[in-house]
Amino acid sequence: MTHVKYWMALCLLPLFFSYYVTSVNAASPPPQVSLIIDDFGGKVKGVEEMLDLDLPLTIAIMPFMEDSHKQAVLAAEKGHEVMLHLPMEPLKGKASWLGPGAIRAEMTKEEAKQATQKAIDSLPHVKGLNNHMGSKVVETSEAISGVLEAAKENQLYVIDSGTNPRSLIPELCESMGIPYEVRDVFLDDTLSSAAEVRQQMKHMAQRTESDAKTIAIGHVGIKGEETVTGIKEGLSFLKSTGTEIVPASRLTLSNLSRNPFSFWEY
Repeated sequence: MTHVKYWMALCLLPLFFSYYVTSVNAASPPPQVSLIIDDFGGKVKGVEEMLDLDLPLTIAIMPFMEDSHKQAVLAAEKGHEVMLHLPMEPLKGKASWLGPGAIRAEMTKEEAKQATQKAIDSLPHVKGLNNHMGSKVVETSEAISGVLEAAKENQLYVIDSGTNPRSLIPELCESMGIPYEVRDVFLDDTLSSAAEVRQQMKHMAQRTESDAKTIAIGHVGIKGEETVTGIKEGLSFLKSTGTEIVPASRLTLSNLSRNPFSFWEY
């Protein structure tokens, strides 16, 4: 009789294992991506078309430009998340590319903090911020610390746009307890065609097979309409992998979420 029970248990084990795996898979959340669209604020190509997309985009708006406030209001009305696209001094490039209100590397912490606060106050509905250019500022401790102090005091999340591998943003956000993430994929550059953006959408979808979340950045501007078309054409890739598009705030993590087991250690 004991042998019969033993063999019955062995026969039922594969069925139990199959049920367990199926249950776990069914409970697993879908992969998620955030589409951040930079360089809003001016009269550039692709603005209206991008805002009209029926997708939960994250709209990154440069401050103090002719249409900054208007576009922030419109983006929120259309259901998009709004973030501040804060100009920061790069290691290379022209000062004219920065726009007004830029954070410069020689600023003291307090000067950078005050400048960031003015930019935050200039836009309604702001939930987070990322850097426009900024490869010099993000590796300069004083200036970037001031930016992040303002972000924390306004309860904003931070996205490191990934313009410098030596960026201090992740390290400082960790120590300051600021929710943050780092850009994973650029959807375009200033000369990208719709086909190239579509290919980047495909690449992003492929990433979701190994990464549960992905931060992608695209742009309005010279080729803004091409980026809109490429995003539309690439949505089928995300659909095929069951990937969900969410606002950037959904993909930023606090220290508690990143490491729940050591959060109370001191």
